[in-house]
Amino acid sequence: MGRDPEGGPGGHDDDAKAIPVTLQQLGWGPFFAAQVDVDEMVATPPVRVVTVHRSGFQVLGEGIEAKVPPRADVTVGDWLLLDRDTPAASRTLERSSLLKRRAPGHDRQVQLIAANIDTVFIVTSCNEDFNIARLERYVALTFESGAEPVIVLTKTDLATDAAGFVEAARGVSDRVAVVALDARAEEPGKALAEWCRPGRTVAFLGSSGVGKSTLTNALAGTEDIATQAVREADARGRHTTTRRQLYMVPGGSIVLDTPGMRELQLADAASGIADVFEDIEALTTGCRFRDCAHDTEPGCAVQQAVAEGRLDAARLARWRKLQEEDAHNSLSLNQRRSKDRAFGKVVRQATKEKPRNR
Repeated sequence: MGRDPEGGPGGHDDDAKAIPVTLQQLGWGPFFAAQVDVDEMVATPPVRVVTVHRSGFQVLGEGIEAKVPPRADVTVGDWLLLDRDTPAASRTLERSSLLKRRAPGHDRQVQLIAANIDTVFIVTSCNEDFNIARLERYVALTFESGAEPVIVLTKTDLATDAAGFVEAARGVSDRVAVVALDARAEEPGKALAEWCRPGRTVAFLGSSGVGKSTLTNALAGTEDIATQAVREADARGRHTTTRRQLYMVPGGSIVLDTPGMRELQLADAASGIADVFEDIEALTTGCRFRDCAHDTEPGCAVQQAVAEGRLDAARLARWRKLQEEDAHNSLSLNQRRSKDRAFGKVVRQATKEKPRNR
């Protein structure tokens, strides 16, 4: 699963390369099996997208390794029913989870990050890279996706106060486990074993240089995945992973390694944000007014909690910021979708009327 798909075979049977892997090893389970009948399984066998490349997707199935043309609605981790004659027409199965963000820039598009991930390890270092606001953002993204978030703190061997970083990370959410470890030692396999069971798919997300590829190497028991040292000046790493790719590792789990994300804008993530800030959401139910803005209104339970020291004002500010960002981006995306639908309607209407004007 780690081979460069540029040299991979095409999408037809006679081009496919048989490899020793089962659907269960690739993460197949009852959720996906319920979406397919026996005849479909034979005519269009299930395959999983294991690598995303600009030129297309590498997919694997039982006895199948093939190439599917690029599609905006497909991402790494997706399950497809492979159409051997027209790979681009392969049907995408419903996802158990979907990680997505607003694409960087002004394009107002949604970028799919990965699908069908069971657990997301949100990786950060015990150094200048550590940032509570960024952790809350990643956790909200993961909750919204339907996957389970786990915060992983690396470079504990270099930190003078690793316990302080752990305590701060635990303040993100009571529902999120926090694991501190040295990614280069034997710790990762033991510390993350609870989530890395056979057939389970896990992903490492975080900034560049925090140890995502090193953790993947540790689980895989190999140094095949390139890693680079952190720049001493600012504790930031260089980009090492250049594409999103799944790896099968000893023990039976599937690991997704991703490039570091410089920008993570949330969109359509209101429920994920609410999950991260459950403490604030609970307080809002005690406000006197239903439409309370939690600012200067009388009888505001949120502001009362801040005044009494039960709620950190900085955490409240971060909640507001994420809510405002999500609302703005969601509105922008909805406007874009409306324009796309309207344009599509015009095109379809013009296509229908074209023969009449001849």
